Amino acid sequence: MKTIRLITVLAAALMALSATAATAAPARTLEGTVVSVNRDANTFRLKDVERGTVRIKVTRNTRFERIDGLSGLKAGAKNIEASVKRKNGAWVALSVERSGGGGRHGGGRDDRGGDDHPSGTDG
Repeated sequence: MKTIRLITVLAAALMALSATAATAAPARTLEGTVVSVNRDANTFRLKDVERGTVRIKVTRNTRFERIDGLSGLKAGAKNIEASVKRKNGAWVALSVERSGGGGRHGGGRDDRGGDDHPSGTDG
């Protein structure tokens, strides 16, 4: 009898977790040109090729790669990629980076161990 009760409790817990995950908004990736930057409001506008111009909010949790934070963003900057999530009706940046390099960021290395060779093969 204890086994059935345990299975029921575990099943209910798993269903609750999957319901929470299903309702969480998935992250989206936007890429384009910075139209404007509002440092006072911690936002910037990005003109995405597919979705048009989107206002993106930057928080203290936003990660920046190859950009010196919000101060490093300038109007007209091209190839800016933002991973964003919808929160309270606004697009919030999870990460912002300068894209490029043919989809293999980091110069073709598969890790940061420094053991890669320029040809892309180890050994």
